[in-house]
Amino acid sequence: MSAYRQSPFANLTPVVKNLLIINLICFIPYVILSDYSYNTAVIPHVGLFYFGSPYFRVWQILTYMFFHGGWMHIIFNMFVLFSFGPILEYAIGPKRFFNLYFICGIGAALMQMLVQAVEVHSIIGSFTWNGDLNGLDQLGYNKLMAIYQGPTIGASGAMFGILVAFGMLYPDLELMIMFIPVPVKAKYIIPVYIVLEVILGFGQFAGDNVAHFAHLGGALLGFILVKSWRLR
Repeated sequence: MSAYRQSPFANLTPVVKNLLIINLICFIPYVILSDYSYNTAVIPHVGLFYFGSPYFRVWQILTYMFFHGGWMHIIFNMFVLFSFGPILEYAIGPKRFFNLYFICGIGAALMQMLVQAVEVHSIIGSFTWNGDLNGLDQLGYNKLMAIYQGPTIGASGAMFGILVAFGMLYPDLELMIMFIPVPVKAKYIIPVYIVLEVILGFGQFAGDNVAHFAHLGGALLGFILVKSWRLR
């Protein structure tokens, strides 16, 4: 193949390539199963549940970040990994990039459970619920059921860690953003994403089932790692 027709995958770095492959393999059940079968037979085992939930298993802290809930979900996350991952891996090395991905993903999971623990405590006065309905109103019951039965899935927490690390290392690199006709520097656009996640997370808008605090947890770990590794 000539240089002018080089495959867009030719310059993929090893860790990014393997992460893409693993994510795509884990998406196969979604493709071949119905939504009902996928959500009842697969996600209860690999999605991340609140630590007080009977569905929680320790391995979910890792497995949740490789399973996605739909085409747009996985396309967005893999686009971020494909676009920004190789540059970061070249810059900081495969080992550190590997650590960045998994530490941010795990940090996102822990942040999500921390926020859920605060919400549970605000409703019943403790961090775990034994199913007692005394003193619970309908709103509190619905919130508890959503926390105890609703899994978190997707690599978005790790992706936000990658985005933050990229923005810190390449703040003046100009990016083309959808619906914005001019390039915008990374140091401007990535903080906007973070602020938007904060607003959506605290706003708790009706119909929004995105784990915004998991995104913020991944972003925070990305920031901490870049600072602690003294990367420039």
